[in-house]
Amino acid sequence: MRPSTRPTALALAVTAALTAALSVWATFAAPESARTAVAWGSGGAAVLLVAAVTTAVHARATVRRLRETHAAESARFTAEVSRLVSASASEAQRFTAESARVKATAAAETAKAKEEAETAAARLTAENARLKARASRAETERSAALTACANAAGRMQALATSMLADLREMEHRHTAEDVLTDLLHLDHRTAQAGRLADSIAVLTGARSGRRWAKPIVMESVLRGAMGRISGYQRVRLHSTSDVAVTGHAAEGVMHALAELLDNAANFSPPTAEVHVYVEEVPAGIVVTVEDSGLVMSDVQLRRAERAVAADDTGLTGLTGTRLGLAVVGRLARKHGLTVSFRPSARGGTGALMMLPQEIVTRATAVRTAPDTSAPAPASSASAPTEPEPVHTLGTDPAAPEPMRSDSASDTTGHLPKFGESGLP
Repeated sequence: MRPSTRPTALALAVTAALTAALSVWATFAAPESARTAVAWGSGGAAVLLVAAVTTAVHARATVRRLRETHAAESARFTAEVSRLVSASASEAQRFTAESARVKATAAAETAKAKEEAETAAARLTAENARLKARASRAETERSAALTACANAAGRMQALATSMLADLREMEHRHTAEDVLTDLLHLDHRTAQAGRLADSIAVLTGARSGRRWAKPIVMESVLRGAMGRISGYQRVRLHSTSDVAVTGHAAEGVMHALAELLDNAANFSPPTAEVHVYVEEVPAGIVVTVEDSGLVMSDVQLRRAERAVAADDTGLTGLTGTRLGLAVVGRLARKHGLTVSFRPSARGGTGALMMLPQEIVTRATAVRTAPDTSAPAPASSASAPTEPEPVHTLGTDPAAPEPMRSDSASDTTGHLPKFGESGLP
């Protein structure tokens, strides 16, 4: 039997015994006629009494047990709370100590990082100042070098122009064939040296070439460009245009054409001809230079078009000794020219240069007729030369019609008679 039910069972047994004894006594003590009623009444009362006593004892035992359980739970709860409080206090102390350690470590690392950052910033500032000084010095040296190159190019231009004038004077003075041949050869070489000086001037941003006072007819511009290259004898002109290039742009156009002709001649077989065509279009004049040399690949064509594009890339794109396209690009930007490349119908490469209407005018110019009084010497196929202009815009309606050679497409043959500057 469980200890908690023992008092209830004991109370039930004692109460049941007492009430049973009382019920029996009451039954026998009652008259004979009332014994049955007394027996039932006393039995019922005994049962009720037993139930009431048993319930009361059980309730009292339950209350006592609950009180004991509550007291035990309260004690356990109090102990648990005490333990938790103690553990919390210990954890709080540990957390406080850990926080202090972390803060100290973080402060030390922050101070170290700040010191390193300040050191790095000081080092970078010093390095930046040093690099700025170097860049400034390099820019100063670059500017000085460009200025020196520009000055040297200007002196070379002046010297070449003076030498050309002297050579032209000698050509008019001397009639001996061998002497004239040598003079024309020197004239041609001097013109090439002058073109190189002009190229240096263009690349260094200096004033390039001469400025013509009046428009120059297109044919003279083409022949002047021919006179500046070594392979002029292989160039064939196909031009019937009577337009002229304005004076301020004539020298630049002549120089750009000379570079394109030189490229075409240098990259063609030694015996191959270079053909030049002039076409008038609504936007201006298109000059086409076609050769039968090496065919440029798509990559080479794009590279060449970038070199002559309108975007100024400075001198960083220059490679090796190939300066021609860079010079053409500078001149194109200066005078509004448009240069493009395409495969040529002759098997090589075609270069197209368009002159805008702003630098093109209709010229009524007087050309000096070739000297036919005496046959030209055998060496008269030397380069057409080009110094000061002699062609002007004719404003007089009575001005004579220009004289044109029937062999306009041929650059060799008779020795042309030059004006004061030597333009044919």
